[in-house]
Amino acid sequence: MSFFAIAGQMALGSRLRHLAEVVTTDAQKIYDLYGVEIDARWFPILFMLLQKDSASISELAEDIGQTHASVSQIVKDMTKHGLIKTGKSKQDARVTVASLTAKARKMSDNLNAQCDDINTALDDIFKNINCNLWNDLNAFGYELNRESLFERVKKIHKRSKTSSISIVDFTEDHQQAYKMLNEAWINKYFTLEDADIKALENPFEYIINRGGYIAIALFNNKPVGTCALLKMDDSSFELAKMTVADAYRGYGIGFMLGNFVIEKAKALNAKRLYLESNSALTPALELYRKLGFKRVSGYSSPYQRCDVQMELFLDEI
Repeated sequence: MSFFAIAGQMALGSRLRHLAEVVTTDAQKIYDLYGVEIDARWFPILFMLLQKDSASISELAEDIGQTHASVSQIVKDMTKHGLIKTGKSKQDARVTVASLTAKARKMSDNLNAQCDDINTALDDIFKNINCNLWNDLNAFGYELNRESLFERVKKIHKRSKTSSISIVDFTEDHQQAYKMLNEAWINKYFTLEDADIKALENPFEYIINRGGYIAIALFNNKPVGTCALLKMDDSSFELAKMTVADAYRGYGIGFMLGNFVIEKAKALNAKRLYLESNSALTPALELYRKLGFKRVSGYSSPYQRCDVQMELFLDEI
């Protein structure tokens, strides 16, 4: 059983490359059959220049969907074989313009006959398989231009990862992970301060027993993120100690944690959430804005690294 039969449509790229090699091999034989002495790679440029008097390298690259460097190299090869002549544009001396030589234009009758016969052969193939492959390929290309295969797979990958994520209440079993996750991001950008050590070494005493709360994000039951609510007064909490392990960023875990603790704060009758951050933490600040937080100033902070303060009034969301 062949690879393609086993792999199926996920091997589309490999299948198309294989078919392209088969068609290209036959194409070279067909050129020889019709006495068109060119390399198969030259055909798109030869064909387009038969439609035009001349064209710049950039124009040809856009016409045939290849890079400027690739077209430039092909033009050089065709020039060596006496099929193309180049010169400078009359409108802009910096632009190289290519046109066909008399030798190349003599091929046009044979090339036109070849193209007609190829179209007839392809019509026969498409009739036998009961489809118009060319139209289907155009539709396929349109869909890829609308959204790339990579972006489509990325969304599916993210959904599969997200389905493995859960958010749970903090327990003693999570204490070491809670500490390690927060120490990792703090030490990456800053240094641990006294307030950090208190919150990380004694989460029950410093946060939970004072009316606060800690959420833990699990990926397949492995702790990968944390977020805490520190009680400030009867109607306010500080959102703090929010982090996601580097290997699990990009799956929306931070946003899930943020929404989860916001709903938890509402359940605790909070009216306002406050947080402190640093202007260097751009992704974190974007997340807070996405959650609805707005910049404020004027509050004292126990952290030297704090240069951003934000708040969210829960009755506004």
